[in-house]
Amino acid sequence: MENILITGGAGFIGSNFVELMVKKYGGKYNIIVLDKLTYAGNLHNLDNAKDKITFVKGDICDFDFVKDTFKKYDIDAVIHFAAESHVDNSIKNPFIFTHTNVIGTHTLLEAAKEIWGEGNTNKFVHISTDEVYGSLGETGYFTETSRIKPNSPYSASKASSDLIALAYSETYKMNITVTNCSNNYGPYQHNEKLIPHMISKALKNEKLPVYGQGLNIRDWLYVEDHCEAIDIILHEGKKGERYNIGGHNEKRNIEIVKLILERLGKSEDLIEFITDRKGHDYRYAIDPSRLKAEFGWEPKTQFKDGIVKTIDWYLSHPDYLEK
Repeated sequence: MENILITGGAGFIGSNFVELMVKKYGGKYNIIVLDKLTYAGNLHNLDNAKDKITFVKGDICDFDFVKDTFKKYDIDAVIHFAAESHVDNSIKNPFIFTHTNVIGTHTLLEAAKEIWGEGNTNKFVHISTDEVYGSLGETGYFTETSRIKPNSPYSASKASSDLIALAYSETYKMNITVTNCSNNYGPYQHNEKLIPHMISKALKNEKLPVYGQGLNIRDWLYVEDHCEAIDIILHEGKKGERYNIGGHNEKRNIEIVKLILERLGKSEDLIEFITDRKGHDYRYAIDPSRLKAEFGWEPKTQFKDGIVKTIDWYLSHPDYLEK
C-alpha cells in the first residue's frame, strides 16, 4: 500500500484524517486527495499538509474521471469520506444526496473493481454514520448488528451506500470495510453544523435556534479520535466487516448550546426554541466495544475537554464561522 486516495479530503473529517496521515507516516504513503470543492470543501483545510499531498479536483460521480484517477496515480487504497452530510439540506433537496452518496459511492466501487480486479486485496474503507441505524429511546446502543432503519433522506442515502459497499465485498470478493461513527466535532467543521453554527450566532449576539426543546441526544466524538480509529481500520480492519466508532459522550442538544454560551460568556436568553426538524431522531448512541476488543482503540477525548479545544479553535480561526 503506497498510494492512498482520500475522497472528500478537503472536508471536515477528511482534512483532519489527511493531517493525521501526514504527521504520523511522513513520506511513507503518497496521499492523493480528491474533492469536488462544494460549499463544504475548503482547500485551506489542507494548509498544514499541502506540500506533502497531491490534490485533485473532481466529481466522484464521473466514472471516466474516477477511473482515470485510479490509473494515473496507481491507487492502492481508498478512504471514502466524500458525501453530502447535512440532514436539513437532505430534507430540502433529497435528490442531491441520493446522487452524491449512492451514485458517487457506487462509481468509486465500480472503478476500483475494474482497475484492481475481482478478488483483489487492495483496501477500500467506506466512511458512514450512526444515523443509518435510526433512532434510539432512552436506553440501548447501536452495535454492528443493529437493524438498518434510516429516517431521513441523508441517512437513507448513507445506508444505501453502506449496503452497496458490503455487497461489492461479498459479490466481487473485494477488501472493503464500512465504518459508522457518531457525531464528530473539532477543527475545520463547516458552520452549518451545530457547534460552529451556535458559536457563530453567539459571538454576534444573535438568537441561537434550537429544535423543539433541545432534548435530542447525540453521542459526540472528537474528530482526532475518529481519525485514529480509521487509521487502525485501514491497516487492520477485516474484509467485509462493519465497525462502529463512538465517543461515549452523550449530550442533549440544549446542553451543548448552554456549554457554548457559558464558555463565551453569553446569556442563555439568546436561546430560541423553534419548530422541530421533520423526522428528528431522538437519540444516537454507539457501542464501540468491538474496536476496543479487537484493536485496543477507545476515544481519548472527554467532551468537557474537547468542547473547550473546539470553541477556542474557532475563536482563533474566525473565518470558519463565516464561510
